[in-house]
Amino acid sequence: MISRRGVIQTLVAAAVCTTGGIVPAALGARPIPWRNWSGSQVCYPAQRVAPASVEELRELIRGTAGTVRPVGSGHSFTPLVPTDDTIISLSRLSGIVDVDPESLQATLLAGTQLGDLGQPLETAGQALINMPDIDEQILAGCLATATHGTGAGIGCMSDYIQALQLVDGRGDLLDCSRDQNPDIFRAAQVSLGAMGVITQVRLQNMAPYRLRRETVWHEFEDILAMADEMADRHRNFEFYLLPFSGMGYTDVHDLTEEPFGTSEKVDPNEGVMDLKLARDWLDDYPKVRELILGSYMRTIGDEVTVERSWKNYASERNVRFNEMEYHLPRESGLQALREVWETLESGHREVFFPIEVRFIKGDDIWLSPFYQRDSISIAVHRYFEEDYKPFFAAIEPIFRKYNGRPHWGKLNTLSGNDFSQLYPHWEDFKAVRNHMDPQGKFLNPYLSGLFS
Repeated sequence: MISRRGVIQTLVAAAVCTTGGIVPAALGARPIPWRNWSGSQVCYPAQRVAPASVEELRELIRGTAGTVRPVGSGHSFTPLVPTDDTIISLSRLSGIVDVDPESLQATLLAGTQLGDLGQPLETAGQALINMPDIDEQILAGCLATATHGTGAGIGCMSDYIQALQLVDGRGDLLDCSRDQNPDIFRAAQVSLGAMGVITQVRLQNMAPYRLRRETVWHEFEDILAMADEMADRHRNFEFYLLPFSGMGYTDVHDLTEEPFGTSEKVDPNEGVMDLKLARDWLDDYPKVRELILGSYMRTIGDEVTVERSWKNYASERNVRFNEMEYHLPRESGLQALREVWETLESGHREVFFPIEVRFIKGDDIWLSPFYQRDSISIAVHRYFEEDYKPFFAAIEPIFRKYNGRPHWGKLNTLSGNDFSQLYPHWEDFKAVRNHMDPQGKFLNPYLSGLFS
C-alpha cells in the first residue's frame, strides 16, 4: 500500500512533469566551537564548565575572570550564550529535590531536561501544568526566556514559579520568592540568565492527567473564523497554516478519562520535507503548488491521541530551522496574522515551513512578553540551511506595528531602547540586575547591548 508521503511525492512529481567539571574548550591550540541547535549562533569559549554541586558553581563564579554564560540545550536562536570566555552547563545539576503532596509543588534542579520530568513527577503524584512542544530544553533555559505552551487560560512556564534559588555575580547564594527578596524574584522569573545562575526552582504543578489531542484540517479562512471560539473552548489550542496551500490544521488538547490510544498519524518531520519538495519542484508554479498541496491536505483524516499529558505535548523536531516569534495582544493578533499571511504569499515563495499560532494567558512578571496582557503568539520559520533574513525582515514590521513583544529566545532586531518601550519594568529590571551582577560578569556582547 502506498504511504501518504508516497502519495504527495507522486503528485508533486507529476505536476513538475507539466540539519564533568572544568574542561578546556580547545584541543591544543584549536578551539572547540559551541553551536546552538540550528547552527545560527557560534562561539569559541576558552573553557566549558559543568559543576557537580552548587558549591562548585559558587567557587567557579567567584574565581573566573571574564564573561560567564549559562548554557542549556541550545534551542534559543538569539545570541544569549555566545562568549569567548566561559560557558556553564547545568547538566550535572539535574533531578527532583523534593515534592509536596499537599500543595502539589515540586522543587527541581535547574539543569533538569523537560523530557526527563514526566515520569518521575507522575510517580510522585504530580504533573507540569503545561509544556512547550519541544521537551529537550532544560528547566533553567525555559524559565529564563518565558518559554510557553499554548492555552488561553494558561500562562508561560515562568508564571508557575513559586520560589527559586540562584547564584549572583559575587558567588553568593540567594533564595527568592514573592515574600523573600520579592524584587529579585520578579526579575529572576524571566532573566535571560543576565543576573545570576538559577540552581533550583519550586514549581506549582497539578495532579497527573491525561489529554485527548485532536488535529483537524481546515481551509485558511475557516480557521481564522473559529480560532477565538476554539481557544476559549479548549484547554490547549493552537493552529498551523501551511504556505501556498490555502490550508492549515487545528490542534487541541482537552482533559479526558478516555483509554489510551492513537489513530494513524502523519510524521511532522516527513511532512515538512514534503513541503520543501513541493517548494523546490514547483517554485515557478505557485498556483499548481497550492492545487497539489491543498488537494492532498483535504484527504488527510483527523488524528486523535489519548495519552499522559507529558507524552502528548511534545513532538520530535528533526528538521532544523531558524525562528522568529512575536507575542501580540490577543485582540489584534489575528489581524496581524492575516497581514503576515498576505506578505508571505505575495512575495516569499521560498517559504515552506508552517506558521504556528498559539494563545497564552497574561501574567505580572517584569520581563515576560505576556506582562499584563493575554496574547496570541505567531511564529515563522526558515529552513536552517537557507537565509532567513529577507523573510523575517519583511514580517517583523507587522509584528512591531501591532505592539508585539518578541520571544526572548527567538530572532528579532530590537534594541535595549526598543525593549524599554515595551516593558514598563525595564529600568527596574536593570537596577536589580546591576545590583546582582555589579561587574557585568553575566553580560556577553548581546546582553551588554540590551542592559548597559
